[in-house]
Amino acid sequence: MELTVKEYKHCDVIKVNGRINTQTAPELKAALEALMENGRYKFVLDLSEVEFISTAGLRVLMSAQKTCKQLSRGEVVLAGVPERVHEALDLAGFVSLFKIEETILDAVGNF
Repeated sequence: MELTVKEYKHCDVIKVNGRINTQTAPELKAALEALMENGRYKFVLDLSEVEFISTAGLRVLMSAQKTCKQLSRGEVVLAGVPERVHEALDLAGFVSLFKIEETILDAVGNF
């Protein structure tokens, strides 16, 4: 898994490539927590190049969403979600908990 973080005025865009599984989920969690420690709570996760997401990855997404929405500080918006990842989100019942946009531009527009 590879992560790229770009900081913008209204939000941070985190591009994730590869697989989010038990081995790589802690890296994603650490990146999100580092941003939150710096007072950043508005995220766009570009998942367009994610091949697979495990329950460990889903837990990281849910934890970040919960922390960001706490006290109405922000939220996590998902962009470019591949069909297989969308199916995993749907099976876990997470689709209704996230805004999901087709493009990064649409997702950034939420902020």
